[in-house]
Amino acid sequence: MASSSPDWPAWRTRKTFIDFFVSKSHTRWPSSPTVPVDDPTLLFANAGMNQFKPEAIGWAWELLTEVYKLPTDRIYATYFGGDEESGLAADNESKNIWLKYLPEEKVLPFGCKDNFWEMGDTGPCGPCTEIHFDRIGNRDAASLVNNDDPTCIEIWNLVFIQFNREADGSLRTLPAKHVDTGMGFERLTSILQNKMSNYDTDIFMPLFDAIHKLAGDGIQRYSGKVGSDDVDKVDMAYRVVADHIRTLSFAIADGSQPGNEGREYVLRRILRRAVHFGHQKLKTKPKFFSSLVNFFVQMMGDVFPELKDNEKKIHDMIRDEEESFENTLAKGYEKFKKAADAVKENGGTVLSGQDAFILWDTYGYPIDLTEVMAIDYGLTVDKEGFNASMEEARQKARNARHKAGGNSIVMDANATAQLRNQGLASTDDSPKFMWPKEHGSVVKAIYTGSEYIATASGYEDLGLVLESTSFYAEQGGQIYDTGRIEGSFGTFNVNNVQVFAGYVLHIGSFTEGSKALSVGDSVICKVDYDRRTLIAPNHTCTHMLNFALREVLGDHVDQKGSIVLPEKLRFDFSHGKPVQPEDLRKIESIVNQQIKDELDVYASEIKLEDAKRINGLRAVFGEIYPDPVRVVSVGRKVEDLLANPESKEWLSISTELCGGTHISNTRDAKAFALISEEGIAKGVRRITAVTAGCASQAMELASSIDCDVSEASQLEGAILDKQIASIKNKLDAAAIPAARKADLRGMVSKLEDQLRKAKKKMGEQNIQKAVKTAMDAAEAALSEKKPFCVTHVDVGLDTTAVREAVIKVMAQKGLPVMLFSTDESSNKAVIYAGVPPNTPSGFKVLDWLTPSIAPLKGRGGGGKNGVAQGQGNDASQLKEAMELANNIAAMKLS
Repeated sequence: MASSSPDWPAWRTRKTFIDFFVSKSHTRWPSSPTVPVDDPTLLFANAGMNQFKPEAIGWAWELLTEVYKLPTDRIYATYFGGDEESGLAADNESKNIWLKYLPEEKVLPFGCKDNFWEMGDTGPCGPCTEIHFDRIGNRDAASLVNNDDPTCIEIWNLVFIQFNREADGSLRTLPAKHVDTGMGFERLTSILQNKMSNYDTDIFMPLFDAIHKLAGDGIQRYSGKVGSDDVDKVDMAYRVVADHIRTLSFAIADGSQPGNEGREYVLRRILRRAVHFGHQKLKTKPKFFSSLVNFFVQMMGDVFPELKDNEKKIHDMIRDEEESFENTLAKGYEKFKKAADAVKENGGTVLSGQDAFILWDTYGYPIDLTEVMAIDYGLTVDKEGFNASMEEARQKARNARHKAGGNSIVMDANATAQLRNQGLASTDDSPKFMWPKEHGSVVKAIYTGSEYIATASGYEDLGLVLESTSFYAEQGGQIYDTGRIEGSFGTFNVNNVQVFAGYVLHIGSFTEGSKALSVGDSVICKVDYDRRTLIAPNHTCTHMLNFALREVLGDHVDQKGSIVLPEKLRFDFSHGKPVQPEDLRKIESIVNQQIKDELDVYASEIKLEDAKRINGLRAVFGEIYPDPVRVVSVGRKVEDLLANPESKEWLSISTELCGGTHISNTRDAKAFALISEEGIAKGVRRITAVTAGCASQAMELASSIDCDVSEASQLEGAILDKQIASIKNKLDAAAIPAARKADLRGMVSKLEDQLRKAKKKMGEQNIQKAVKTAMDAAEAALSEKKPFCVTHVDVGLDTTAVREAVIKVMAQKGLPVMLFSTDESSNKAVIYAGVPPNTPSGFKVLDWLTPSIAPLKGRGGGGKNGVAQGQGNDASQLKEAMELANNIAAMKLS
């Protein structure tokens, strides 16, 4: 047996594996992102190496037994034993290869469950052969293989990708077959270090030590306990925290982030699970989890440099998520504890699905975290009830993961392989860059979506593959071209263009009156160049926007996605906070200055290796580019860049890898307007912008609203109030430059402040006026020996002033009083009445107010503390109402 830890530290185990395959003519390649690019259907990427079956098995044996020197008597091999129901034969080829290395009793057949590999309900699949290792030795462990025994574990898997599982469950043989090789690094390390668990190796123990330093007083070091031995679940908490900081660090470094849907929601759930375990089991302090990032990057950064490159981003994202969750964690736990205690007090054992849903919806607790907490309480969770409450949210997430392009015709691997096997070359789409020109071509294939046909006619949608094309197929964020394909047959309207394995598929239908079209017919491609003329400036301005963002915000800005449409462009980028209006103005100004400078736009196809040497070159993280690759440069010839690729001068221009269609000079964009900036995910912002005529219209509209604001500043009172409301509505709906919109909102805000101050001053004046008028009327009433006072105070509909005057008269003059005030423009009235406590008991304020305001078509209410109020909708009857109020009071108080 190999020696323990000092001879086989984890770094040496990994290096030995890589060096071995490099010696077998493999190329060492940087690690690929765990986050799939442009594939929302796959949560995280799987991995492997392509080889052939005999060499794959032989190399696995050689590395394990001759390099790592594992004892051969502890090794078992499995192979696919066939499946009669599925019509799959046994993989006797693998069996016979293994018999060269192992006795027959250690070469074991298994069925589909264990030795037929599938990554999902559909997709590539095939039989596999596995290598298992007996940790104990000196025994017959054949019965323990594939039996979930921790002393006999799988350490290597070779998957022979031969089939594609179709949506109907059937298997279709793939046109190209290969072997996926994968070794269990952590499991092999545990064997070489003579440890019974991956967690006991130097892959994890240093991380456990770092976690222990953050744990609360009295928490023991990691001791490797599992199951019932781990009574207080402390060791489980160590494992949860360590696993999750690893997962999150790699995923964020590879371009993902915690969020609300799909793979991002998975990351959010595990982060919250780690934080919960840390606080509840390890008694950690706030923000402990993000503080582990630095240590983990130091541990793994030499092997995975992307961790070092993105350390700040990883730390900041985890810190922000952690802080956000910690703010609700305590409240959520109290809610859980209260609900769990109630269940136990009532003799129950099940936490309701509704309670679990509230924990998720209000406090962000994933259901699996609630289940873990429930187990600690001796409870289970009503998952069915939870799922019922969650159905709407789950459906939304499913829709986001499985978005598809309607009923568009799609060519799968089998369809493209048929063309390749016929010797049909990939479509030459280089003519798409030579526009505006019509392009002659030949029909090479007609595809219905399920089969190829030689001749087509009718009204059904079809896909045409041409020898060459001037149509742009959707890719790289740019939308497809539309147009027509014409010939002696008539016209084929192209409404979608996609590319599959190098074949450009023109999707559409024949116009009425068209004849049959056959493979081999000559045709003319007529792209809708008016539409492309709208798209091209948007694409070029996307490049200039990318450049401007880095100029203003910094080099941390990375493109996260883009869409280029005829009517607008949209650009997603990494940035941790909203972009301030002043920065938006600078960004917009940089792009417009490049348009004003009338810079030529150059494009050349060069070797990918040469392109990557150009200083300042921008590319989409994780995107796979062809070789040679097309480079688009604004303002300088690509040949100039290649002549001195390291020059710092190139940092001041926009240079990108891009296969899209562009304008030839920036002046063709005419103008650029940055319409909006918003957050779409943690650490990801989105800009929407327009160019050319749309940009000019946006700027004109902004100037028009500016004039409205200037005119409004000359108004006052109710007219100003009404105009401000109108401008705000117009401004909210306006597609105008975002920086201008922020300026205009600031100007409107100043008008509102001006109006508020004017209203406050007017209110003070109205109170003085109403009180003086009312007090004068009360004095007059007293001098005339009248036991009440009714008068009109001219303060419009200012209820505060009228009420204040009523209270003053009651307090200082001791008289029952009713005050009326009207607004001529709206023909409305407000009325307040007050009856002091020393008034004869038969005189009630509402008995006085209610009938008095009937002529005004009014309604009244109140009466508390002797004060009541009313409103009237017909102020023209003021005289009648006041006479009625006088008569009622005179009669009641005489």
